[in-house]
Amino acid sequence: MPNDLPDASIDPSDLSEPSALAALPGLFSEESRVRAFAAVALGAGGSAEVARTAGLSAKETAGALRRLREQGVVVSRGDGELVVAHDRFRELARAARPTAGPAGAPAPAADGDRTGMILRTFVKDGRLVRLPARWTRKKVVLRHIAERTFAPGVEYPERTVDQKLRAWCEDGEVDHVTLRRHLVDFGHLRRSGGIYARPAESDRVGTA
Repeated sequence: MPNDLPDASIDPSDLSEPSALAALPGLFSEESRVRAFAAVALGAGGSAEVARTAGLSAKETAGALRRLREQGVVVSRGDGELVVAHDRFRELARAARPTAGPAGAPAPAADGDRTGMILRTFVKDGRLVRLPARWTRKKVVLRHIAERTFAPGVEYPERTVDQKLRAWCEDGEVDHVTLRRHLVDFGHLRRSGGIYARPAESDRVGTA
């Protein structure tokens, strides 16, 4: 579809990734922006067409499109037609992936080359390729993910846990629900009434 094309005019230096990521929930919290964005995604290439498709007034459409352009999620091609900037969403998705640094205390030193080899095999570019079948290797991978995703003692609602784990599971063989269940089963997360927390090492008994 014409309005699904990536836009080469986006300059990644225009918006910092952390601030852009933080702005997205607020950007789409306004119904007029959601409707205008949906209209562009469905093929509306101009302001008047967006207004008709989204059922918005000209003033609402102008304001919504202005904010969508400011955040770089809707852009104009060379011919002036509005398009969704899918390249921008890919940039933000990459920025949302877990970084090499831990969420809480520094990760323990690798247990020689064996631990590093296991992680290089099953974790690529901040993503979980697949879970090892062998229990001892699975422990290493799950511990790595837990320590880099959740700070000890911090409580996370299930939706936040799922959001964080989806970043690990992108393009992999394991879905975030399965990964969450393994983290709970192996003691890396504790669950109570829909709230999850990573226990401190001293509180984890009988687990890796």
